[in-house]
Parts: sequence; C-alpha cells; structure tokens
Amino acid sequence: MRVAAVDCGTNSIRLLIADVADGGLTDVHREMRIVRLGQGVDATGEFAPEALARTRAALSDYAELMRRHGVGAVRMVATSAARDVGNRDAFFAMTAEVLGAVVAGSVAEVISGAAEAELSFRGAVGELDSAAAPFVVVDLGGGSTEVVLGGAEVVAGHSVDIGCVRLTERCLHSDPPTADEIAAARAVVREALAEAWRRVPVDQARTWVGVAGTMTTLAALAHKMTTYDSEAIHLSRVGFDDLLPVCAELLAMTRKQRAALGPMHEGRVDVIGGGALVVQELAAVLGQRAGIDELVVSEHDILDGIALSIG
Repeated sequence: MRVAAVDCGTNSIRLLIADVADGGLTDVHREMRIVRLGQGVDATGEFAPEALARTRAALSDYAELMRRHGVGAVRMVATSAARDVGNRDAFFAMTAEVLGAVVAGSVAEVISGAAEAELSFRGAVGELDSAAAPFVVVDLGGGSTEVVLGGAEVVAGHSVDIGCVRLTERCLHSDPPTADEIAAARAVVREALAEAWRRVPVDQARTWVGVAGTMTTLAALAHKMTTYDSEAIHLSRVGFDDLLPVCAELLAMTRKQRAALGPMHEGRVDVIGGGALVVQELAAVLGQRAGIDELVVSEHDILDGIALSIG
C-alpha cells in the first residue's frame, strides 16, 4: 500500500510518501519545509495568521505530490504547537480542505505527547541492532522534547513542553545570547527535563538515539561536513568530545555566523542555539546516569512511525 505521512511540528512540516509491505517502508519521496507554525504560540496561545498561511502553502504542495504519486491513505499528525492553541479550529479546517481533496475525509489529528513519543521511538529504532538495546530515543522538536526508553517495545516515555523554538522565544533574545539568558534557559530546561528523568529509567539505556533537525544538524557540524548529507548522517555516531564543543560554539555565535555554516538550514539559524543547550543538558544526565558517551543520530523518526501506523 502506498501511504503518505505528514508530521506538522512547531518548526517544520515534513512529508513521507512510502510503500508499506511486511512491516517495512520503502521511501518514494521525503521532504521537509520550515514553516514555523508555532511562531509566537508560547506567548499568545494562538496560531499567527502568517504561520497558518505558510503551513497551508507547504501542505498544498504536499497534496499535489500525493496525487502525483498515487497515494491511497494519508495520516497527518500535529504535535506540540497544536495541543493548546485557542484557534486550532482554523488549522483543522485548513487541513481538512487540503488533504480531503486527496483522500476523502483526511484531516490532521493532534496527538498526545505519549503518542508522539511512541511513534518517534518506532520510527527511530527500526534499523538498529537489537544488541545495542535498551535505547533511549530523544526527539528534540521546536515545541517539545520526547524521551523514550525501550528495546523491542517501549518501556517508558515522557514528553516535556520545551524545544528549540519555545526555549529561544522564551529566553534567548540577544544575538548572541547573553550569559544571563543562557543561565535562565538552562534552568528552564533542567526543570522541564526533571520530570522526564523521574518517569523514564534512563540508567538502563545502552544507546542514545537522537532524531529531528537539531540532532542531525549538530551531527553534521561535529562531522565537519561542508554541506548537509542525509545519507552520511543517518545512523552516524558522534562522541561527546566532538558534540559538546559544537553545542558551546553555536550558543556563542551570532545568527550571521550560524547562517554561514554549510550544513545549517536557514530555518534553524535563529533556534539552533536553544536546541544545542537542550542537547548539552541531555548529554550531562545520560553520561552521568547511563555512562553513555556518544550520540547516534537517525534520519528516521516520528515520520516513519506515522507511515508504519497507517492501516
């Protein structure tokens, strides 16, 4: 069966068209666009009209690709930004109109943090050697971060309302961020992640798997890539000795300096520092509690989990 999965997050909207057979996926088309749906949501509690317009434009293009590739089933999920907004009916009406023209009755659904965590885990570990389990999978998004532990099945997971966009809008206002702003942001991250550490026994983990754009961009920079290469990034490993200096450097850079980095997507320039700070805090705890000293990054994540869940 040919399916389309759409992941609409706080920062990006992504599409996967794939053939599903025997519990596996064969990619037909994979694409990502930065639309910043969650622009200002942390402060206003509503989607900005211009953010909805950007998301509609990208989704309309995705719908055309679905028609062109003969998609038979669609599932679109919206995550952190769409959970608490006051005007999400406008978002649902837009998705119903655009997706319904491809497959009748299709509409976006808002999933819980727990569901997001499980889908991310399922998508991330499918190609990993089971001998490296238990895995702790971290999906660091724009508005939330999911921490999930498991092997063949999920053991425990928790979603916290902190991500690169939300943290940047809340704390990191200067260019580059001041020491006081970084300290305040670090306190926010530690408080948010504390609940995840209480709920998820990460001391049992043997392998840390990071997914989503912050993680893969940090890996590309740590590998000293001049341009982003998704095939080379997928399932690559980055030791903390290489990862953590990159995080510190990004926090100290201006936006102009980040924009000049070869692997940096323009839509991540202003928020990658916030993401790097979250990664620093994750690495500190995983190193201390589980003895982990490297990050494995996967290009496969919640998008793959959504596609596998169809039907």
